[in-house]
Amino acid sequence: MESTQLGWRALLRRQWPLACALLLLVGIGFLGEGGWWHIPGAVVVCALAVLAPRRPFDAVLTAATAVGASSVVLLVAGVAPVTPMIGGLVVAEVAALMAIVAVVVRQAPPARAVAGVVLVVAVTALAAVVRPEYRSPHWPDDYSGPGFWPQSVFGGVLLALSLGTGLYFRARDRERATAVRAEVAAAQHTERMALARELHDVIAHYVTGMVVHAQAAQAVPAAAGEALPIIVRSGNEALAEMRRLVGTLRDTEADAPTASSDLADDVRGVVERSGQPVRLHVDLPAPVPPSLGRSVLRLVQESLTNARKHAEGASTVDVSVSVSDGAVHVLVADDGRARKAAPVGGSGGYGLVGMRERVELLGGRFSAGARAGGGWEVRAILPVTR
Repeated sequence: MESTQLGWRALLRRQWPLACALLLLVGIGFLGEGGWWHIPGAVVVCALAVLAPRRPFDAVLTAATAVGASSVVLLVAGVAPVTPMIGGLVVAEVAALMAIVAVVVRQAPPARAVAGVVLVVAVTALAAVVRPEYRSPHWPDDYSGPGFWPQSVFGGVLLALSLGTGLYFRARDRERATAVRAEVAAAQHTERMALARELHDVIAHYVTGMVVHAQAAQAVPAAAGEALPIIVRSGNEALAEMRRLVGTLRDTEADAPTASSDLADDVRGVVERSGQPVRLHVDLPAPVPPSLGRSVLRLVQESLTNARKHAEGASTVDVSVSVSDGAVHVLVADDGRARKAAPVGGSGGYGLVGMRERVELLGGRFSAGARAGGGWEVRAILPVTR
């Protein structure tokens, strides 16, 4: 049997208005002049209506059984229910069955929803046949109560109201589930893109440096003694960054700092580890938020990586990081020429895309292109938010 796994506290918060209304209708049943034989069955059906969201189809089966048993008891006792509403069912029973029909139509699979509605209609017809007819002493002698067709029409209206309510909420639930799935898919896509940018900007930066220094050591064996320590350091830093990314995915380092408090030192460290001829200009009169500093470091890293991979014959790379007019200005420019051969490690074409996405996510402006006098430059303006 299906279950929505709705907890008892959640069920109470959701169903207490219905419980109060049904309790009031059951209490009204005690006010009649014909006895209380119908009360136990009405109480059971009302309780099932309140619990129906947990197991809708089971609630239909049990409620139908309760109505049938109550009808047999009234038949054996020869007592008509007090002020029946439709087919011998009292007001509380009708309201409870309407609620159960709405819930089963909303939550149950289509086949069970149809079976449940048919069962409720059948048990209502059975009650009309089995239960003794009610006659009020206040009625005129020539009046025998509502006829078959008025009760049938009224019952059909109430059934249609229950079905419409269930179908409406079923459609709303389906729309809500679709929206949630779309939001989850969008969040997953955003996380994948962020991870792709991190892998490309950080890991590729270190790996490219390792390959370049290894090639230099191959070309000039005498330089191996200088290149090997740089390769080892770059490899250790790449492993550290990879562990940090894995820890972030596992939520074990979600609160780990992304940059130190001194962005200028961080930028100098990135420049020194790049092993390139860099002219650095840093003008940071005020501290930069760590989250923004991390993005600045990634932009500088990726720009230097692109310069190493694509700028052939570059004699110098200018790196400038400054703060003015409430924004961090980043400029990385080289004087090299585009390589005719494929760069070290190939080029996936995602570097500029990742940098542009990173800047735009922070509400900044990004541009990259060839310089008028030769070479390539990358510019980014990132607003400072505190």
